[in-house]
Amino acid sequence: MLIGEYEHSLDTKGRLIMPVKLREDIGEKFVITKGLDGCLFIFSLDEWTIFETKLKQLPISNKDARMFSRFFFAGAIDLELDKQGRFLIPSNLREFANLEKDVIIVGMDSRIEIWSKAKWNDCKDNLSANDIAEKMEMLGI
Repeated sequence: MLIGEYEHSLDTKGRLIMPVKLREDIGEKFVITKGLDGCLFIFSLDEWTIFETKLKQLPISNKDARMFSRFFFAGAIDLELDKQGRFLIPSNLREFANLEKDVIIVGMDSRIEIWSKAKWNDCKDNLSANDIAEKMEMLGI
């Protein structure tokens, strides 16, 4: 299970160290893509296959479904950890998520999210479980 919040820094080449606690669950090879809310998503190969299958089931005749699939597939790339546990985030994905130096890596059960520290702090400032609890009840939580 991918959980926890980790603060790390990109090196000058755009590489990031995968936290040790997340390495075991994500694996040596994984998929990174654009995520929602301005972050990046990382999926293990198994989780990517599940997500990819769901995207493929969306109706191609629906414009929103095509745009949604396009968003994730166009930004996706296979990556692999180096011997030091680092991976290179492609420049287009760094630009999309406004990643410069300080980043936050968040375990989200079936995926990892990578945030710029500034965006993560803004997100956390606006996050209140009390405010969304009633809405989650409608989803069975």
